[in-house]
Amino acid sequence: MRKLTVFNHVTLDGYFTDASGDMSWAHSGGDDPDFQKFTSENASGDGELLFGRITYEMMAGFWTTPAAKESMPAVAEGMNRMRKTVFSRTLASVSWSNTRLMKGDLLSEVRKMKDEAGPAMVILGSGSIVGPLAGAGLIDEYQVIVNPIALGKGRTMFGGVKERLQLKLTRSRTFGNGKVFVSYEAA
Repeated sequence: MRKLTVFNHVTLDGYFTDASGDMSWAHSGGDDPDFQKFTSENASGDGELLFGRITYEMMAGFWTTPAAKESMPAVAEGMNRMRKTVFSRTLASVSWSNTRLMKGDLLSEVRKMKDEAGPAMVILGSGSIVGPLAGAGLIDEYQVIVNPIALGKGRTMFGGVKERLQLKLTRSRTFGNGKVFVSYEAA
């Protein structure tokens, strides 16, 4: 069975975007060499990326640009190389390399994908799919970068979760830029 992981940046008060959908705050601290190395290593894997429509459009609009390739070449190479699946009922087509569009029922499609042979899957951003998948018990691991900022209001990646999720801390790492990486497995 394929593993499904979420990787997201959140604020100290638990939001992955502000009230208007902005997450530019997550890009601060990029001048920390240890954090840069961590980010590059994460992008060097062979997993399959899963997105909701909004995150897909944002990622495809950035990682395919010369600016992305210049500022973060290792991450841009990984993002453009990896297989990607976007879940959307409104997109007509996708154009980012190695991307497929899924229009069926999210939970059914992800259950099928987990049963298939293939690499591990990672959700980036995509709060519209994290909540339902978490609530259905389909996420195996939650990797979170806690950023040293509080927004006061915004959007949680667990919107729509109706029952308590019991999680177990498996790893943590602190960076010089104040960010903290934590990894939890479903208990």
